[in-house]
Amino acid sequence: MTDIRHIVLATHPPSGSRKPAEINWGAPGAQARGPVIGGMSGGQRNVIGAHSGSYGVYRALAIASGDLSPVHRPDLALTRPSTTIGPFPQWEGEDKIVSMDPYGHIVADMFAKEFAAGAPIQPTIAITKARIMLPEFKDALRDGRLVPDGHILTPGGEANVTKIAIEPVWYLPGLARRLKENEVSLRRALDEYTGGMFPELVTRSDLKVFLPPIGSITLYIFGEPHALWSKDHRVACRVHDECNGSDVFGSDICTCRPYLTHGIEECVIEAQNGGAGLIVYNRKEGRALGEVTKFLVYNARKRNPAGDTAEAYFERTECVAGVQDMRFQSLMPDVFHWLGITHIDRFVSMSDMKYNALAEQGITVGERVPIPDALLPGDAHVEMDAKKAAGYYTDQTVSTPEDLSATKGRGLDDY
Repeated sequence: MTDIRHIVLATHPPSGSRKPAEINWGAPGAQARGPVIGGMSGGQRNVIGAHSGSYGVYRALAIASGDLSPVHRPDLALTRPSTTIGPFPQWEGEDKIVSMDPYGHIVADMFAKEFAAGAPIQPTIAITKARIMLPEFKDALRDGRLVPDGHILTPGGEANVTKIAIEPVWYLPGLARRLKENEVSLRRALDEYTGGMFPELVTRSDLKVFLPPIGSITLYIFGEPHALWSKDHRVACRVHDECNGSDVFGSDICTCRPYLTHGIEECVIEAQNGGAGLIVYNRKEGRALGEVTKFLVYNARKRNPAGDTAEAYFERTECVAGVQDMRFQSLMPDVFHWLGITHIDRFVSMSDMKYNALAEQGITVGERVPIPDALLPGDAHVEMDAKKAAGYYTDQTVSTPEDLSATKGRGLDDY
Protein backbone atom coordinates (compact mmCIF):
# COMPACT_ATOMS: atom_id res chain seq x y z
CA MET A 1 0.00 0.00 0.00
CA THR A 2 1.05 3.61 -0.57
CA ASP A 3 2.34 5.30 2.57
CA ILE A 4 -0.31 7.96 3.35
CA ARG A 5 2.09 9.70 5.72
CA HIS A 6 4.41 10.33 2.76
CA ILE A 7 1.61 12.03 0.82
CA VAL A 8 0.58 14.28 3.73
CA LEU A 9 4.16 15.30 4.48
CA ALA A 10 4.70 16.08 0.79
CA THR A 11 2.65 19.26 1.25
CA HIS A 12 5.28 20.68 3.60
CA PRO A 13 8.93 21.44 2.72
CA PRO A 14 11.12 18.81 4.42
CA SER A 15 14.52 19.55 5.92
CA GLY A 16 17.79 17.81 6.63
CA SER A 17 18.29 14.37 5.10
CA ARG A 18 14.68 14.29 3.91
CA LYS A 19 15.22 17.25 1.60
CA PRO A 20 14.72 16.08 -2.02
CA ALA A 21 17.50 16.11 -4.59
CA GLU A 22 17.72 19.54 -6.17
CA ILE A 23 16.92 20.06 -9.85
CA ASN A 24 19.22 22.73 -11.30
CA TRP A 25 17.20 23.40 -14.42
CA GLY A 26 19.32 24.38 -17.42
CA ALA A 27 22.63 23.37 -15.83
CA PRO A 28 25.24 22.00 -18.29
CA GLY A 29 24.93 18.21 -18.40
CA ALA A 30 22.51 15.71 -16.92
CA GLN A 31 24.39 15.12 -13.68
CA ALA A 32 24.66 18.84 -12.96
CA ARG A 33 20.97 19.26 -13.73
CA GLY A 34 19.89 16.28 -11.61
CA PRO A 35 17.14 13.68 -12.15
CA VAL A 36 13.39 14.32 -12.28
CA ILE A 37 12.02 12.00 -9.61
CA GLY A 38 8.27 11.72 -10.01
CA GLY A 39 7.42 8.15 -9.03
CA MET A 40 5.29 7.44 -5.97
CA SER A 41 7.27 4.54 -4.50
CA GLY A 42 10.67 4.71 -2.87
CA GLY A 43 13.11 7.61 -2.91
CA GLN A 44 12.36 11.27 -2.27
CA ARG A 45 10.24 12.85 -4.99
CA ASN A 46 11.45 16.26 -6.15
CA VAL A 47 8.56 17.33 -8.38
CA ILE A 48 4.90 18.21 -8.09
CA GLY A 49 2.60 15.63 -9.68
CA ALA A 50 3.49 12.19 -10.99
CA HIS A 51 4.84 10.55 -14.12
CA SER A 52 2.64 9.40 -17.04
CA GLY A 53 0.78 12.67 -17.60
CA SER A 54 -2.95 12.16 -18.15
CA TYR A 55 -2.47 8.38 -17.86
CA GLY A 56 -1.40 8.66 -14.23
CA VAL A 57 -5.07 8.31 -13.22
CA TYR A 58 -5.32 4.96 -15.02
CA ARG A 59 -2.20 3.82 -13.19
CA ALA A 60 -3.87 4.74 -9.91
CA LEU A 61 -6.96 2.73 -10.91
CA ALA A 62 -4.80 -0.27 -11.79
CA ILE A 63 -3.20 -0.11 -8.35
CA ALA A 64 -6.56 0.36 -6.62
CA SER A 65 -7.98 -2.70 -8.42
CA GLY A 66 -4.98 -4.81 -7.48
CA ASP A 67 -3.80 -5.29 -11.07
CA LEU A 68 -0.56 -3.35 -10.52
CA SER A 69 1.85 -3.36 -7.62
CA PRO A 70 2.41 0.16 -6.25
CA VAL A 71 6.12 -0.62 -5.91
CA HIS A 72 6.63 -1.93 -9.45
CA ARG A 73 9.82 -0.62 -11.04
CA PRO A 74 10.15 -0.60 -14.84
CA ASP A 75 12.83 -2.73 -16.48
CA LEU A 76 14.53 -0.27 -18.83
CA ALA A 77 17.29 -2.59 -20.07
CA LEU A 78 15.96 -2.90 -23.64
CA THR A 79 14.12 0.40 -23.90
CA ARG A 80 16.91 2.75 -25.00
CA PRO A 81 16.18 5.21 -27.85
CA SER A 82 16.42 3.89 -31.41
CA THR A 83 18.37 6.99 -32.41
CA THR A 84 20.58 9.54 -30.66
CA ILE A 85 19.14 13.00 -29.97
CA GLY A 86 21.38 15.71 -28.52
CA PRO A 87 22.73 17.15 -26.41
CA PHE A 88 22.47 20.57 -28.04
CA PRO A 89 23.38 24.07 -26.78
CA GLN A 90 19.67 24.86 -26.42
CA TRP A 91 19.42 22.31 -23.60
CA GLU A 92 21.34 24.67 -21.33
CA GLY A 93 19.87 27.73 -19.62
CA GLU A 94 16.60 28.15 -17.77
CA ASP A 95 14.51 29.65 -20.54
CA LYS A 96 15.14 27.75 -23.80
CA ILE A 97 13.27 24.56 -22.80
CA VAL A 98 10.65 24.98 -20.06
CA SER A 99 7.90 22.42 -20.83
CA MET A 100 9.79 19.13 -21.28
CA ASP A 101 12.83 17.36 -19.85
CA PRO A 102 15.61 17.40 -22.49
CA TYR A 103 17.21 14.37 -20.78
CA GLY A 104 13.91 12.49 -20.56
CA HIS A 105 14.93 9.88 -23.15
CA ILE A 106 18.30 8.97 -21.59
CA VAL A 107 17.53 8.79 -17.87
CA ALA A 108 18.40 5.06 -17.78
CA ASP A 109 22.00 5.92 -18.66
CA MET A 110 22.41 9.39 -17.19
CA PHE A 111 20.96 8.47 -13.79
CA ALA A 112 21.77 4.75 -13.62
CA LYS A 113 23.26 5.10 -10.12
CA GLU A 114 20.19 6.85 -8.72
CA PHE A 115 17.86 4.37 -10.42
CA ALA A 116 19.80 1.41 -9.03
CA ALA A 117 19.56 2.96 -5.57
CA GLY A 118 15.76 2.87 -5.80
CA ALA A 119 14.88 6.39 -6.91
CA PRO A 120 11.54 6.25 -8.80
CA ILE A 121 12.93 7.71 -12.02
CA GLN A 122 11.40 6.88 -15.37
CA PRO A 123 11.71 8.21 -18.94
CA THR A 124 9.44 11.04 -20.03
CA ILE A 125 10.51 10.64 -23.67
CA ALA A 126 10.60 7.45 -25.77
CA ILE A 127 12.06 7.11 -29.27
CA THR A 128 11.34 4.23 -31.65
CA LYS A 129 11.20 3.32 -35.35
CA ALA A 130 8.00 2.50 -37.21
CA ARG A 131 6.11 2.55 -40.49
CA ILE A 132 2.93 4.53 -41.05
CA MET A 133 0.28 4.07 -43.72
CA LEU A 134 -2.30 6.69 -44.70
CA PRO A 135 -5.12 6.13 -47.21
CA GLU A 136 -4.13 9.47 -48.73
CA PHE A 137 -0.73 8.00 -49.66
CA LYS A 138 -2.42 5.75 -52.21
CA ASP A 139 -4.15 8.77 -53.76
CA ALA A 140 -0.86 10.70 -53.81
CA LEU A 141 0.94 7.77 -55.46
CA ARG A 142 -1.81 7.35 -58.03
CA ASP A 143 -1.84 11.07 -58.85
CA GLY A 144 1.94 11.32 -58.97
CA ARG A 145 2.30 13.71 -56.01
CA LEU A 146 4.41 11.05 -54.29
CA VAL A 147 6.83 8.56 -55.83
CA PRO A 148 8.07 5.51 -53.87
CA ASP A 149 11.83 5.34 -53.37
CA GLY A 150 12.00 2.10 -51.35
CA HIS A 151 13.57 3.85 -48.36
CA ILE A 152 11.48 6.81 -47.19
CA LEU A 153 8.34 5.57 -48.96
CA THR A 154 7.81 1.93 -49.95
CA PRO A 155 6.08 0.85 -53.18
CA GLY A 156 3.16 -0.29 -51.01
CA GLY A 157 2.66 3.25 -49.70
CA GLU A 158 4.21 2.89 -46.23
CA ALA A 159 6.49 5.60 -44.85
CA ASN A 160 9.43 4.80 -42.58
CA VAL A 161 9.53 7.16 -39.60
CA THR A 162 11.17 7.81 -36.26
CA LYS A 163 8.45 8.25 -33.64
CA ILE A 164 8.99 10.17 -30.42
CA ALA A 165 6.55 10.41 -27.51
CA ILE A 166 7.04 13.28 -25.05
CA GLU A 167 5.35 13.75 -21.68
CA PRO A 168 5.12 17.32 -20.34
CA VAL A 169 7.59 18.39 -17.66
CA TRP A 170 7.10 22.02 -16.67
CA TYR A 171 9.82 24.15 -15.10
CA LEU A 172 7.55 26.66 -13.36
CA PRO A 173 9.88 29.70 -13.13
CA GLY A 174 10.75 29.44 -16.84
CA LEU A 175 7.15 28.69 -17.78
CA ALA A 176 5.98 31.82 -15.98
CA ARG A 177 8.55 33.95 -17.80
CA ARG A 178 7.59 32.43 -21.16
CA LEU A 179 3.92 33.26 -20.49
CA LYS A 180 4.92 36.70 -19.16
CA GLU A 181 3.31 35.87 -15.82
CA ASN A 182 4.35 36.11 -12.18
CA GLU A 183 5.32 32.65 -10.90
CA VAL A 184 3.32 33.04 -7.68
CA SER A 185 0.21 34.01 -9.66
CA LEU A 186 0.76 31.11 -12.06
CA ARG A 187 1.07 28.61 -9.21
CA ARG A 188 -2.02 29.98 -7.50
CA ALA A 189 -4.09 29.77 -10.70
CA LEU A 190 -2.93 26.21 -11.42
CA ASP A 191 -3.91 25.20 -7.88
CA GLU A 192 -7.21 27.06 -7.64
CA TYR A 193 -8.62 26.28 -11.05
CA THR A 194 -7.83 22.57 -10.91
CA GLY A 195 -9.84 22.24 -7.70
CA GLY A 196 -6.75 22.11 -5.49
CA MET A 197 -5.50 18.88 -7.10
CA PHE A 198 -1.90 19.83 -6.42
CA PRO A 199 -1.59 21.76 -3.11
CA GLU A 200 2.21 21.63 -3.44
CA LEU A 201 1.90 24.32 -6.09
CA VAL A 202 1.28 26.83 -3.30
CA THR A 203 2.81 25.05 -0.28
CA ARG A 204 6.08 23.85 -1.82
CA SER A 205 7.84 26.81 -3.38
CA ASP A 206 11.04 24.74 -3.13
CA LEU A 207 9.70 22.38 -5.83
CA LYS A 208 10.20 24.05 -9.20
CA VAL A 209 9.13 21.24 -11.56
CA PHE A 210 5.52 20.18 -12.23
CA LEU A 211 4.34 17.06 -14.09
CA PRO A 212 0.91 18.22 -15.30
CA PRO A 213 -1.83 15.64 -16.06
CA ILE A 214 -2.32 16.80 -19.63
CA GLY A 215 -1.92 15.29 -23.08
CA SER A 216 1.48 14.50 -24.55
CA ILE A 217 3.29 15.37 -27.79
CA THR A 218 4.19 12.94 -30.57
CA LEU A 219 6.87 13.67 -33.16
CA TYR A 220 7.15 11.91 -36.52
CA ILE A 221 10.50 12.31 -38.28
CA PHE A 222 10.81 11.46 -41.98
CA GLY A 223 14.34 10.85 -43.20
CA GLU A 224 17.47 10.71 -41.08
CA PRO A 225 16.93 12.53 -37.75
CA HIS A 226 20.38 14.16 -37.87
CA ALA A 227 19.25 16.12 -40.95
CA LEU A 228 16.93 18.12 -38.64
CA TRP A 229 19.80 19.84 -36.85
CA SER A 230 22.33 19.79 -39.67
CA LYS A 231 22.92 23.14 -41.33
CA ASP A 232 23.48 21.32 -44.64
CA HIS A 233 19.98 19.83 -44.98
CA ARG A 234 16.55 21.31 -45.57
CA VAL A 235 13.69 20.82 -43.12
CA ALA A 236 9.94 20.69 -43.77
CA CYS A 237 7.62 20.80 -40.77
CA ARG A 238 3.96 20.74 -39.80
CA VAL A 239 2.91 21.67 -36.24
CA HIS A 240 -0.54 20.17 -35.75
CA ASP A 241 -2.95 20.45 -32.84
CA GLU A 242 -5.15 17.42 -32.30
CA CYS A 243 -8.57 17.24 -33.92
CA ASN A 244 -9.86 13.71 -33.32
CA GLY A 245 -13.03 14.16 -35.35
CA SER A 246 -11.11 15.14 -38.47
CA ASP A 247 -7.68 13.53 -37.94
CA VAL A 248 -9.11 10.07 -37.17
CA PHE A 249 -12.72 10.02 -38.37
CA GLY A 250 -12.50 12.35 -41.35
CA SER A 251 -15.09 14.97 -40.38
CA ASP A 252 -15.50 17.52 -43.17
CA ILE A 253 -16.33 20.53 -40.97
CA CYS A 254 -12.69 21.63 -40.71
CA THR A 255 -9.37 21.47 -42.55
CA CYS A 256 -7.45 19.53 -39.90
CA ARG A 257 -6.90 16.11 -41.47
CA PRO A 258 -6.37 17.48 -45.01
CA TYR A 259 -3.76 19.92 -43.70
CA LEU A 260 -2.12 17.18 -41.62
CA THR A 261 -1.87 14.75 -44.54
CA HIS A 262 -0.67 17.55 -46.81
CA GLY A 263 2.03 18.30 -44.25
CA ILE A 264 3.03 14.63 -44.15
CA GLU A 265 3.34 14.58 -47.96
CA GLU A 266 5.59 17.64 -47.81
CA CYS A 267 7.71 15.93 -45.14
CA VAL A 268 8.07 12.78 -47.25
CA ILE A 269 9.13 14.79 -50.30
CA GLU A 270 11.69 16.81 -48.31
CA ALA A 271 13.16 13.61 -46.86
CA GLN A 272 13.35 12.03 -50.32
CA ASN A 273 15.27 15.10 -51.49
CA GLY A 274 17.91 14.50 -48.83
CA GLY A 275 16.51 16.64 -46.05
CA ALA A 276 14.12 15.78 -43.23
CA GLY A 277 10.45 16.18 -42.44
CA LEU A 278 8.93 16.72 -38.99
CA ILE A 279 5.34 16.43 -37.78
CA VAL A 280 4.72 17.83 -34.30
CA TYR A 281 1.40 16.46 -33.04
CA ASN A 282 0.09 18.18 -29.90
CA ARG A 283 -2.79 16.83 -27.78
CA LYS A 284 -4.82 20.05 -27.64
CA GLU A 285 -8.27 18.86 -28.73
CA GLY A 286 -10.69 21.59 -29.78
CA ARG A 287 -8.20 24.45 -29.36
CA ALA A 288 -7.49 23.00 -25.89
CA LEU A 289 -11.17 23.48 -24.99
CA GLY A 290 -11.84 19.74 -25.07
CA GLU A 291 -14.08 17.60 -27.23
CA VAL A 292 -17.29 18.11 -25.19
CA THR A 293 -17.02 21.88 -25.52
CA LYS A 294 -16.09 21.49 -29.17
CA PHE A 295 -19.24 19.50 -29.94
CA LEU A 296 -21.39 21.95 -27.98
CA VAL A 297 -20.01 24.71 -30.19
CA TYR A 298 -20.85 22.65 -33.27
CA ASN A 299 -24.48 22.46 -32.09
CA ALA A 300 -24.57 26.18 -31.39
CA ARG A 301 -23.22 26.93 -34.85
CA LYS A 302 -25.69 24.64 -36.61
CA ARG A 303 -28.69 25.89 -34.62
CA ASN A 304 -27.88 29.55 -35.04
CA PRO A 305 -31.06 31.16 -36.53
CA ALA A 306 -28.85 33.07 -38.96
CA GLY A 307 -27.18 29.83 -40.07
CA ASP A 308 -23.60 28.61 -39.72
CA THR A 309 -21.84 31.71 -40.94
CA ALA A 310 -18.30 33.01 -40.92
CA GLU A 311 -19.52 36.15 -39.12
CA ALA A 312 -20.77 34.12 -36.12
CA TYR A 313 -17.97 31.53 -36.11
CA PHE A 314 -15.94 32.98 -33.23
CA GLU A 315 -18.98 34.35 -31.40
CA ARG A 316 -20.50 30.86 -31.00
CA THR A 317 -17.26 29.56 -29.47
CA GLU A 318 -17.06 32.45 -27.02
CA CYS A 319 -20.69 32.04 -25.99
CA VAL A 320 -20.07 28.44 -24.94
CA ALA A 321 -16.44 28.47 -23.79
CA GLY A 322 -15.94 32.08 -22.77
CA VAL A 323 -12.86 32.32 -24.97
CA GLN A 324 -12.03 31.68 -28.61
CA ASP A 325 -8.91 29.62 -27.97
CA MET A 326 -7.12 28.21 -24.90
CA ARG A 327 -3.97 27.00 -26.63
CA PHE A 328 -0.61 28.51 -25.75
CA GLN A 329 1.69 28.18 -28.73
CA SER A 330 4.44 29.92 -26.76
CA LEU A 331 5.46 26.52 -25.32
CA MET A 332 5.48 24.79 -28.71
CA PRO A 333 9.04 25.83 -29.75
CA ASP A 334 10.55 23.70 -26.94
CA VAL A 335 10.56 20.57 -29.12
CA PHE A 336 12.54 22.47 -31.77
CA HIS A 337 15.13 23.52 -29.19
CA TRP A 338 15.30 19.92 -27.99
CA LEU A 339 15.95 18.73 -31.56
CA GLY A 340 18.59 21.40 -32.14
CA ILE A 341 16.53 23.01 -34.93
CA THR A 342 17.24 26.68 -35.60
CA HIS A 343 15.69 27.04 -39.08
CA ILE A 344 12.67 25.57 -40.87
CA ASP A 345 12.81 25.80 -44.67
CA ARG A 346 9.17 24.87 -45.36
CA PHE A 347 6.65 25.44 -42.57
CA VAL A 348 3.36 23.81 -43.56
CA SER A 349 1.11 26.31 -41.81
CA MET A 350 -0.15 29.84 -42.41
CA SER A 351 -0.77 30.43 -38.70
CA ASP A 352 0.62 33.65 -37.34
CA MET A 353 0.12 32.28 -33.83
CA LYS A 354 2.53 29.40 -34.49
CA TYR A 355 4.93 31.46 -36.59
CA ASN A 356 5.19 34.20 -33.96
CA ALA A 357 5.94 31.65 -31.23
CA LEU A 358 8.82 30.23 -33.28
CA ALA A 359 10.17 33.65 -34.25
CA GLU A 360 10.12 34.86 -30.64
CA GLN A 361 12.33 31.89 -29.72
CA GLY A 362 14.82 32.65 -32.49
CA ILE A 363 13.72 29.88 -34.86
CA THR A 364 13.61 31.22 -38.40
CA VAL A 365 11.19 30.17 -41.13
CA GLY A 366 11.90 30.37 -44.84
CA GLU A 367 8.59 29.56 -46.53
CA ARG A 368 5.07 29.03 -45.23
CA VAL A 369 3.10 26.44 -47.18
CA PRO A 370 -0.71 26.80 -47.51
CA ILE A 371 -3.17 23.96 -47.99
CA PRO A 372 -4.12 23.55 -51.68
CA ASP A 373 -7.68 24.65 -52.41
CA ALA A 374 -8.44 21.24 -53.89
CA LEU A 375 -7.99 19.63 -50.44
CA LEU A 376 -10.55 21.84 -48.67
CA PRO A 377 -13.71 19.96 -47.55
CA GLY A 378 -16.95 21.67 -48.52
CA ASP A 379 -18.19 22.40 -44.98
CA ALA A 380 -14.79 23.75 -43.92
CA HIS A 381 -15.21 26.95 -45.92
CA VAL A 382 -17.07 28.60 -43.03
CA GLU A 383 -13.98 28.17 -40.85
CA MET A 384 -11.68 29.36 -43.63
CA ASP A 385 -13.77 32.41 -44.45
CA ALA A 386 -14.05 33.36 -40.78
CA LYS A 387 -10.32 33.27 -40.26
CA LYS A 388 -9.57 35.10 -43.47
CA ALA A 389 -11.98 37.87 -42.49
CA ALA A 390 -10.53 38.11 -38.98
CA GLY A 391 -6.94 38.23 -40.22
CA TYR A 392 -5.74 35.38 -38.04
CA TYR A 393 -3.45 33.96 -40.68
CA THR A 394 -1.28 35.28 -43.47
CA ASP A 395 -1.50 34.83 -47.21
CA GLN A 396 2.22 35.57 -47.52
CA THR A 397 4.17 32.38 -48.17
CA VAL A 398 7.71 33.77 -47.91
CA SER A 399 8.72 34.94 -44.45
CA THR A 400 10.46 38.28 -43.95
CA PRO A 401 11.99 39.93 -40.86
CA GLU A 402 8.98 42.25 -40.77
CA ASP A 403 6.47 39.41 -40.41
CA LEU A 404 6.78 39.05 -36.64
CA SER A 405 6.11 42.72 -35.88
CA ALA A 406 3.37 42.90 -38.50
CA THR A 407 1.44 39.99 -37.02
CA LYS A 408 2.13 40.62 -33.34
CA GLY A 409 -0.97 40.49 -31.21
CA ARG A 410 -3.05 38.35 -33.52
CA GLY A 411 -4.76 35.49 -31.87
CA LEU A 412 -6.15 32.09 -32.67
CA ASP A 413 -5.76 29.94 -35.70
CA ASP A 414 -6.41 26.26 -36.21
CA TYR A 415 -4.07 25.92 -39.20
